[in-house]
Amino acid sequence: MPAVSVAARTKPLHGPLPGGREGATVRVRPLLAGKVMAPPGYFARPKGPVAVPRAFLTRRRHWVALPVPAFLVDHPAAGPVLVDTGFHASVATSPKDNLGALAARLYDLRMESAIPAQLEALGIDAHEVRTVVMTHLHLDHASGVVAFPHATFVVSAREWEAAATGRALHGYRPRQFDHAFDWRTIDYEGADVGSFASFGRSVDLFGDGSVRLVSTPGHSPGHQSLVLRLGGSRELLLCGDAAARRRAIDEGELPALVADEHRYRRSLAEIRRYVEQTPDAVVVCGHDPEGFAALREVYH
Repeated sequence: MPAVSVAARTKPLHGPLPGGREGATVRVRPLLAGKVMAPPGYFARPKGPVAVPRAFLTRRRHWVALPVPAFLVDHPAAGPVLVDTGFHASVATSPKDNLGALAARLYDLRMESAIPAQLEALGIDAHEVRTVVMTHLHLDHASGVVAFPHATFVVSAREWEAAATGRALHGYRPRQFDHAFDWRTIDYEGADVGSFASFGRSVDLFGDGSVRLVSTPGHSPGHQSLVLRLGGSRELLLCGDAAARRRAIDEGELPALVADEHRYRRSLAEIRRYVEQTPDAVVVCGHDPEGFAALREVYH
């Protein structure tokens, strides 16, 4: 096993976090941290040999702007919960410092206002956010971790291990999350992990069924998605990058970059079964330009 290259330490998550309330439902507000330009092959890998390099050789004028989202989940007892952190405010002026030299050269970024500023506009100070769920620790999701020092961060154990030893070519920037915060890891292989709907491995974050984390590895080694309970017995599935756009669910397209193709396809199959079994669910994919543009301001 590679040596861990970060100083921050984690604790295993045993049992629900405090704040659960029987029958609780949540409000979900999509937030847009920025956009990143990417080739069409980001979504659908070209066929044939050397497919991954070919995916990124498309002329830049054909690239598309992908949303980089985060999500504010308002729980009636646990308070504001953030899903991913988006870009740090410094990315607007000095992307190299936060993202690293390689990413700053490779990515054409269009920064919106940072997530803390968007929360402030909603009347929420970043220090009031007590829980942050990380779908994974790729640099476009973990860039703003440092802005939430009082939060408990929840990530899968496999993802932490991969990210703590990862490099820029794997999509990680360890210094983004190498802070002595309250990091809690979920061992999805543990005996106390249950299942939910079509998902074989799931954790009830607050113990009240309102926020369920589901294991969806493949895009990254320890990716996780969320199933959130809205009012009226409805649910909202945050796929994260387990399905970057809706066509991945409907057509099974394989993106250019995945950590593990087999696990990616297995996770996508679980998502597809969930969508089939729960046709009234709101489904939000990770970087879907059309899907994100069609989202409502808030779901409740």
